[in-house]
Amino acid sequence: MTTVRHINPEGLHRSPAFSQAVVVEQPTKTIYIGGQNGVDAAGAVVGPTVYEQSRQAFRNLATILESEGAALSDIVHWRIATVAGQSFDDGVRAFQEVWSRADPPPAITVHVVAALGPGILVEIDAVAAV
Repeated sequence: MTTVRHINPEGLHRSPAFSQAVVVEQPTKTIYIGGQNGVDAAGAVVGPTVYEQSRQAFRNLATILESEGAALSDIVHWRIATVAGQSFDDGVRAFQEVWSRADPPPAITVHVVAALGPGILVEIDAVAAV
C-alpha cells in the first residue's frame, strides 16, 4: 500500500491548486514521465493555443499512466514549461478540467521559457506514485 502525504506546513502559503510538497513512503511504484507536448499520436501539434496543447499533453500523460494501471490522480508532481507571452490562465483551465478537486493537489513547478519546439507552446512532465 502506497502512503502519500501532501505537505502544507504552517507559515507557508496554502493554495487549493497545489501542495508545497508531497512525501511518498516506500515501498511504492514510481513512474517518471518525460515531457509531453500538445501533439497527437502522429506527432502533429493539435492546435495553436496553450489550452488546446495542454489538454492534449494531459491526454498523453493519462495514456501513459493508464498503460501502467495508474491515473492522473496518482501524480505527485507536475513540471510545466510554457512559452513566454502565452496565456497561463488557459493552461490552468485545462488542468482544472482533468484534476478532480476531491484529490489533494500535487506539487507543481511552472517555468516560463523562451521557446520549445516549433509550434510547441507547452511541455508537461510528471512523477506518479502508485
